[in-house]
Amino acid sequence: MSNILAIANKELRSYFASPIAYIVLGFFALLYGWFYVTILNYFVQQSMQMSQFGPQSVNVNQQMIRLLLQNMTVLLLFVLPMITMRTYSEEKRSGTIELLLTSPLTDFQIIMGKFIGAMALYAVMLLISMIHLGVLFIYGRPEWKPILSAYLGLFLMGGCFISVGLFISSLTKNQIVAVMVTFATFLFLWVINWIGSFWPDIEKVTSYLSIIEHFDDFAKGVIDTTHVIYYLSFMTFGLFLTAKSVDSERWRG
Repeated sequence: MSNILAIANKELRSYFASPIAYIVLGFFALLYGWFYVTILNYFVQQSMQMSQFGPQSVNVNQQMIRLLLQNMTVLLLFVLPMITMRTYSEEKRSGTIELLLTSPLTDFQIIMGKFIGAMALYAVMLLISMIHLGVLFIYGRPEWKPILSAYLGLFLMGGCFISVGLFISSLTKNQIVAVMVTFATFLFLWVINWIGSFWPDIEKVTSYLSIIEHFDDFAKGVIDTTHVIYYLSFMTFGLFLTAKSVDSERWRG
């Protein structure tokens, strides 16, 4: 476990030793802030219009926070490929992959270390987004339980994306190729349920495979074990493919 944490710590420090972490966090904070302000203004306008017809209760969770966090999932398509693009491709480009593979570390330790390091940076992104929601608790009374379930869904979804990104990064030494292929894969996993809507025979299958469909219940405040199992299985499969790719690299070396 100490080896895994050491690699994770090295990965996290390497993000902040280069402009990547600052660019990713800045890009995310800027766009998320824009989403927040836009949706907040819309929510205020809707509340004022409803108040003209007399006192009415307004659910900030359903009418603002849920919409905000669902829009936040769109940002993951663009931000997470930038986090995973360098995990293995940079090692290959710089030639340090041979040193890593010949070190007294198992493939499992290397993969999990890089995965945890990337997830740690993603967790920082989620913490930044919580600052905006904290303002709502100062001036309003949102329900905290649906927010926690939504963030659990975001964390699990991000883990799925990162596991796939690790696998794609392990296939190439070009970071641009890695980020483009990763984005295309994420986009496919996002719209696969739309594709299935044109073929009713496979609609149930594509709906289950769609990574965004499993997030909807989390956004509503419902934690369904079916969705948790899906995300954990997806992560396991992505890390398994990464392990096979790294193992083939070891044999070629």
